[in-house]
Amino acid sequence: MNLQVEMEHHRKTLIVRLSGELDHHTADQVRLQLDETIQRGQTEHLVLSFKNLQFMDSSGLGVILGRYKLLKSKGGKMAVCDVNEAVYRLLDMSGLFKIMPIYDNEGQALSGLEVVS
Repeated sequence: MNLQVEMEHHRKTLIVRLSGELDHHTADQVRLQLDETIQRGQTEHLVLSFKNLQFMDSSGLGVILGRYKLLKSKGGKMAVCDVNEAVYRLLDMSGLFKIMPIYDNEGQALSGLEVVS
């Protein structure tokens, strides 16, 4: 299975919806797309929506943590939402939820990051 990446800006927050599998085959593609979009200067915060993400491995964790460090260095915030049970277990075991919040959906994530309209 491959990976589809859909990006949408909401004010200065980039919402990224991932569908498919985020693994060692697709991590570099996602990393490059996110870095390019973030570096354009229109992104202060990032919401990752995993509603249609079926699988993620440690390469996906690396992508998440790298973007977290990048945004944090610029004073931004990051959150994840719509996480299924298998991906949730990986994120929980990694300790990711100690550094960034998880929300049930995009609306709650935007509210939690205080970027609602």
